[in-house]
Amino acid sequence: MPTIDIDKQELFDYLGNQFDTASFRELCFEFGIELEEDSSEKGQLAEGERAQLKIDIPANRYDLLCFEGVSRALGVFLRREDPPTYKVVPAAEPHRITVSAECAQVRPFVVGAVLRGVTLTAERYQSFIDLQDKLHHNLCKKRELVSIGTHDLDTVEGPFTYEAQRPEDIQFVPLNQTESMNGRRVIEFYEDDQHIKKFLHIIRDSPVYPVVYDAKRRVMSLPPLINSEHSKISLDTRNILIEITATDLTKVNMTLNILVTMFSKYCNEPFTVEPVEVVYPDGKKFVYPELEQRLMATTGEYLNGIVGIEKSNDEISELLKKMSLEAEVQGDKINVKLPATRPDILQECDIAEDLAIAFGYNRIPRVQNNEATVAAPHPLNKLSDIVRREIALAGWTEALTLSLCSHDNNFAHLRRKDNGDEVVVLENPKSSENQICRTLLLPGLLKTVCENKRYALPLRVFEVSDVVLKNAAVERGAQNQRHACALYASNEARFEIVQGLLDEVMKSLNVVSVVEANKGVRYCLEEADIPTYLPGRGANVMLINEDGSSLELGTIGILHPE
Repeated sequence: MPTIDIDKQELFDYLGNQFDTASFRELCFEFGIELEEDSSEKGQLAEGERAQLKIDIPANRYDLLCFEGVSRALGVFLRREDPPTYKVVPAAEPHRITVSAECAQVRPFVVGAVLRGVTLTAERYQSFIDLQDKLHHNLCKKRELVSIGTHDLDTVEGPFTYEAQRPEDIQFVPLNQTESMNGRRVIEFYEDDQHIKKFLHIIRDSPVYPVVYDAKRRVMSLPPLINSEHSKISLDTRNILIEITATDLTKVNMTLNILVTMFSKYCNEPFTVEPVEVVYPDGKKFVYPELEQRLMATTGEYLNGIVGIEKSNDEISELLKKMSLEAEVQGDKINVKLPATRPDILQECDIAEDLAIAFGYNRIPRVQNNEATVAAPHPLNKLSDIVRREIALAGWTEALTLSLCSHDNNFAHLRRKDNGDEVVVLENPKSSENQICRTLLLPGLLKTVCENKRYALPLRVFEVSDVVLKNAAVERGAQNQRHACALYASNEARFEIVQGLLDEVMKSLNVVSVVEANKGVRYCLEEADIPTYLPGRGANVMLINEDGSSLELGTIGILHPE
């Protein structure tokens, strides 16, 4: 959950000085955010230091990551102001960014916008920088997906180009530096920088680096690392060019919309933005930002049912205005216009959540559930408990192992081959020990025995848990399957002990061995050549149905020493 620091007096002044810390904490709770700390309560403010409010923001509310967003949202919530209307004002000659084909190798997308006639103060400038940092660490996934560049438009000339060049061919003075560097030198220079070094890996090994030029071939930024000193923004800046590069087109549009809606407030004409045209190598042209409201239809019946209140459509429409949502009633339907600041609203249930906040969670009437219900264990869990109890009563110790393991532990170390249609592989594993979702419980039990060699033999351990298998027939492409596994470790092979445990478990499930019965549901061991086990010491456990058909339940055997 992101946390932001806001000047206490500035926010209270904006809200009409009607709050103290206690009442503001209550307001935050009602709105769905949390006041974590008021620095003035500590009583340790230095002379001239202003009190700060530390506020926890929901992870999906990117519009609340700065003073402008929080103050505006709370002002609307308290009905002190109306939600603003954001407008894209076409320019006589809109600025253009032309994308080269080589950018597809590193960061293929770019968007842009212009804030015209901006008035900056030290506080506004710092808020502008802080919002970019918050977006970089949350929505932009630490610049992996999106990287923001902001420039003093009066120091550069359009049209602009977004290119991918060899590092040696890029030459510029980075932000707040005096030395001119090429791309390689920039990487070396920032290796020890506590802030920039965290992003160097994104392009370090790329044969080409992304770079933004103006019409005079002056470097404006080297995304996703740093901007140029030449186009640096200061308190005297009046026109701001925003260019944002990305690997994800959805995320980059969300980032641009949040940035311009928050700070277009300080333009000569508040809440207006000038567009930027982006031209791609195939000739396609796009104009950004896209600030049009999205339309989502819902009904009062649905919203009332979700929240647990009884309000007319007109009353619901008025309540949604407190959450900066404009709604129009058309018969039984409510058409909700979603502003560019609210990409978090994806479904009707999200509107219902905002309605609950606007109405007040504490005001929702409590209603007793008069429906009679009867609880019962899930059949699979009931079966698992029976198996688990029988094995434990036989003197075995239960283990609970990790559901992720290495590929070798699941295959090579068990003398098994990966056929490609069984295992779910993690795309970006954090370590070699967590590469795949296990398809067997055996690797985890072997590791358990390995970590407990200091105990006297024999060791009897078991586990009843889920494994994950690929399944193209289901929507998600994979499914969980409940397995049971028992492992006996000793200095001599005691196949009969594990076989006896199997017999006890099967009897508890009313399934007897073929040795004891020749009809009905029964089970048997069928010799099989299983690479995990010693030759001639492995078998399949087969279930024989009343009609004579058989089903393989699992395997049993003595593990191969390899």
